[in-house]
Amino acid sequence: MYALVESGTITKYFSYPQGFTLGDLQYSSDIFTKWSVEEKEAVGIHEVVFDDSNLKDEEWYINTDQSFVFANGVVTASYGTATYKAHADVIETISGVESITPGLKTNLIRNLKINVANELNKTDWYITRNAEKSTAIPSAISTHRDAVRTQQASMETAITNAADTAALETLHTYTTTDGVTSRPLGELPVLES
Repeated sequence: MYALVESGTITKYFSYPQGFTLGDLQYSSDIFTKWSVEEKEAVGIHEVVFDDSNLKDEEWYINTDQSFVFANGVVTASYGTATYKAHADVIETISGVESITPGLKTNLIRNLKINVANELNKTDWYITRNAEKSTAIPSAISTHRDAVRTQQASMETAITNAADTAALETLHTYTTTDGVTSRPLGELPVLES
């Protein structure tokens, strides 16, 4: 990405090479690839330097839009201070109509339930076969399905009890200790083939 700087002020951005007019002169898109850094800067074209130090994981944070600043001959794009997303549902009443915006807890539990359903769906045919033909369900399948539901309950409790967004983020953050990668929230059991 490039910016056009005129009289110390950024006047235009270029997300991709394109022709442009500056004063009475027309420049082709070739200047972005064929001209040296010095030649581009001589006409006011500066490559944007991205400062992502304030950019946070969008699963947990609301990032600001980037702001662009020209200082000391450099155009820098940076983010402002990110804020945590709401961990609890947000209830608003506008003109007597109540509106609920799901918070992270609600969305995380919904996603967990989808993952649980997907895991249980892999063995649902055993349940159907049992109902239709009275064929016994293998104990390993019953044990697995019970383990999935038990882990789901544990995970939902941990999510529900998280005090804030930082706590939710910590529950979902993977770390590696002694070669083992895990997260405090744990994982759903997966049926071994």
